[in-house]
Amino acid sequence: MDTARRGLQAGPPRGMMYYFFLLGFFAIFSTTISKTPVLPLFSQAMGADDAVIGLIAVFSPLAGILFSFPMGVVSDHFGRKRLLVASGAVFLIAPFLYLLVSDPAWLIPVRFFHGTATAILGPVVAAIIAERFPARKGEMLGQYSSATLVGRTIAPLAGGAIISYFVMYPGLLEYRAVYLVAALAAVPVFVLTLLYRETGSAPLNVLPFGVFRQSFVTFFANRRLRGTALVDMATYFAYGAFETFLPLLLASRGIGAYETGIIFAVQVLVIAATKPLFGRLADRVDKRVQIVAGLVIIGSAVGVIPLASSFPVLLAVSSLFGLGMSISTVATSAYVADVAQKECIGASMGALSSIMDIGQSAGPLVTGIVIVAAGYAAGFLLSFLLAVAVTVVFVVSVIGPGRRDTEST
Repeated sequence: MDTARRGLQAGPPRGMMYYFFLLGFFAIFSTTISKTPVLPLFSQAMGADDAVIGLIAVFSPLAGILFSFPMGVVSDHFGRKRLLVASGAVFLIAPFLYLLVSDPAWLIPVRFFHGTATAILGPVVAAIIAERFPARKGEMLGQYSSATLVGRTIAPLAGGAIISYFVMYPGLLEYRAVYLVAALAAVPVFVLTLLYRETGSAPLNVLPFGVFRQSFVTFFANRRLRGTALVDMATYFAYGAFETFLPLLLASRGIGAYETGIIFAVQVLVIAATKPLFGRLADRVDKRVQIVAGLVIIGSAVGVIPLASSFPVLLAVSSLFGLGMSISTVATSAYVADVAQKECIGASMGALSSIMDIGQSAGPLVTGIVIVAAGYAAGFLLSFLLAVAVTVVFVVSVIGPGRRDTEST
């Protein structure tokens, strides 16, 4: 542990790369295994109906919407270390709270509390990477994102295996076993947050509301930041619609669950494998071009879903969608770090994360309403049209110099 601590203090690029990879992997593994597939099954086993299960599912992303931005502001003023440790503590404590639940209604506050962990971790880590690696931030953000995707992919498999192994045991043991594993996975997260070292953190005091208001105004008054945030909103709107309704569309066409699983697994593999590559590319080319290219690919992929009928074509469409996400999302974070004022990087990353969560939450809701009214083709067309509109807005917003800009037009 002393060696690890010295490595973090010295801050060598390779050591920091491993640090963020492990932090992202264990954090997202822990939070994902707590949700997929155990959460709806655990809720149902305690007597929750579909409405309550849906309500429980909403509260984790709601924490991201509400807390990512203010936590980013706090990290700008009081340092990243304190916020990292706070998120690590939530990651560690939250899984044990599930073990105490016997009434499904109590899962609502537990999920909200657990959601604050990722709401804090995401923007703080992005700000740290942008500050520590100004010339390689795209590459490092891509590697960190790939680590989280590995954790997100393995977690449901592990959770399903644990539930299957304990399924013959009485009571709720199979679900509680999953949350014990989530707690064990959170231990290295907490330890890693304690190991992080920074210099020059400010003393703790109460931040006046005006600081949050000024950070909010600074972000949304900047047309480049505003346009980039809309790109992430449109991207995750499409992603939310894609992951929610594509399985239903495939089922209606007679495509089995096994093949559907392959379609989604390949998409995740494409994103995880290519994000470091496109992050490295973002460090070398105009990020604005990369963002536009990614969003156009996303819009095109989701737009042709209703026309795709065979399994190979759907597999190609899903892979194309994943490729577009990989190209765009790694460049948006890096571009925000370029444009944001140095003292507001945490707030900017937090605002970007909050707007992303809004898009991902709104996607299934709005698309579901459209599908009920006009069918699947209209529902997926909505994401395509939104991508096109946001692409135009983004291009208009970022015309001009690509580096840091405080213009408020």
